[in-house]
Amino acid sequence: MILSGERLAALRVAERDVLLLFKKGGSVSPTAASEGVLAHDGSGQLHLALSIAAADLDPWRTWLAEHHVAIEREIAWDGGSQSLYFRDPDGHLLELATPGIWSLSW
Repeated sequence: MILSGERLAALRVAERDVLLLFKKGGSVSPTAASEGVLAHDGSGQLHLALSIAAADLDPWRTWLAEHHVAIEREIAWDGGSQSLYFRDPDGHLLELATPGIWSLSW
């Protein structure tokens, strides 16, 4: 955890990225910062996909089961990658995807 507050949390991902999670409704009003003023928020059911290593797929299945999070769907894509889909407490669809869904050079 990099930062945790009333309206957002910032999480370090794989020591190279940051995932910002905003509390629903927590960013509707403009927020002033030294860089300027910004307002943003999402509503309705949203979809978020995160890339994971193929070797992490089974540990994620175990973690979700241990925390009573139902896997809504699993997809084995034509290129050999896989996705696990589940919902967060607000009903947003979360996807854990192994490499190979998209042809990317990174």
